[in-house]
Amino acid sequence: MNAMHPTRRRFLQTSLSAAGASVAAVAWAGEPPQVTRPRATDGDERYEPDWDKRLTLTIGHEKGDLNGKDDKVIQAGVDYVARLGGGTVKILPGEYRLRNSIYLPSGIRVVGSGPESVITKIASEPLPISGDSDWYDQEITVKDPAGLQVGDGIVIITKSPSSGARQVIKRTLVARSGNRFKLSDGLRENVWLSAEPICAPQFPLFTSEYTSDVTIENIALDGNRENNMHLDGNYAGCIFIQDCNRYTFRGVEARNYNGDGISFQICHDVRVENCHSHDNADLGVHPGSGSQRPVIRGCTLERNTIGLFWCWGVKYGLAEENRIAENGNYGVSIGHNDTDNVMRHNEITGSGKVGILFRDDARGEDFWANRNVVEHNRILDSGDEEGIAIDVQGQTKDVTLAHNEIRETRMPAHRTGIRIGPEAARIELMENTIEGFAQSVVDERSA
Repeated sequence: MNAMHPTRRRFLQTSLSAAGASVAAVAWAGEPPQVTRPRATDGDERYEPDWDKRLTLTIGHEKGDLNGKDDKVIQAGVDYVARLGGGTVKILPGEYRLRNSIYLPSGIRVVGSGPESVITKIASEPLPISGDSDWYDQEITVKDPAGLQVGDGIVIITKSPSSGARQVIKRTLVARSGNRFKLSDGLRENVWLSAEPICAPQFPLFTSEYTSDVTIENIALDGNRENNMHLDGNYAGCIFIQDCNRYTFRGVEARNYNGDGISFQICHDVRVENCHSHDNADLGVHPGSGSQRPVIRGCTLERNTIGLFWCWGVKYGLAEENRIAENGNYGVSIGHNDTDNVMRHNEITGSGKVGILFRDDARGEDFWANRNVVEHNRILDSGDEEGIAIDVQGQTKDVTLAHNEIRETRMPAHRTGIRIGPEAARIELMENTIEGFAQSVVDERSA
């Protein structure tokens, strides 16, 4: 009888259960519930509690948890902190002279003591290689091993026997017998005497590959430029990272490297904030090929060859409130497939050739710096007597130049405010102030 005629209590229980199921169905119909109380769960790399305290380990000359003056003590510190799941390595005042890069693991923070913490490197004298090595070998022979030590970071520079193209190999010396050195990894290139190969103790000061969630801040990096051979930003710099995610460089001084100051290649969500990159042989900040969503903010980039160089395929980046001054060629250079970036509220002064260059990177059907915005910048005194403040070359299109103050305070000579090349398309000029030039705007599309 009860099954045929349910009581009022059962009716309410059944109704509430159905309602609860309906609410749950609605909750799961779209996005899953938000994680509001994260816990440390084994294997869960996405959500982590915001712990009040993690390990901090100090590096010093005499008063640190670890003491020394070279790469070995700093490397020991970052490896120790990483082994415990992350934390901070505090580098106390003093000069630390490296014989190899500091290799950065994931999930750490390296903090200096401001300009009093100086990371520099030994001199780099090229040495001739004196024995042939094939691509599968893991050793080299040098004519005179004086100055080389086991543990040194080196670069091997040679040429392809088939094409003659330059080849650069970065390795660490891990063992020695006489003038033969074992390498940390196989060569994977032929190093033959016919190509006159050399090696030298040259390396980035901080480097990493395939890591994430790292911060470097409040420290001075000096590349000892006058005593080191040149190595470009595809391989090295005061900082060089590749295939990394979510790095932050804050309050870093990167100076005097015979190459780039700060270079990152195929790295995503990198932030360069309030850094000072100066007097480097090549590029101040180099968002490298394929890097997505870089932010360069509040930096001073001066007396490099190029201040800010957007490499290939850098997209959805932001450069704002930077001071870019006295760079030998270009204040800013942007080109091959660098799209959907914004440059705003920057001051770009005293560039050797051009303030902002949109390069003519003609390597494919549509590989130009399209869909970029340049707004509210101040661009002063660009180039020599033929100088150009903003030069839009190639088939660049869909670019907005708006509300910029573009001035020449020297004699007008043959200088140009904005030049638009004959193949550019849909370049929008909006309320720019252009003063002091022989020609304010040269639009070669209508010539």
